[in-house]
Amino acid sequence: MAVPKRRHSHARKNKRRSQYKATSYQYTECPKCHSPKLSHRVCPTCGAYKDKIVAPPKEKSEKT
Repeated sequence: MAVPKRRHSHARKNKRRSQYKATSYQYTECPKCHSPKLSHRVCPTCGAYKDKIVAPPKEKSEKT
């Protein structure tokens, strides 16, 4: 089994890891209610997925 003769420096390791970044979520518009939602997920506002109601919409609770 191949084993490296010398260890990689911190700079070389950090250069390789510099491309590993967190990405932001990509929101799309719901075709039914036009609110932002994540792709390939049920709309949290209206409960629709692919133009069908699959889940009851969430009720907004008032804080008193």
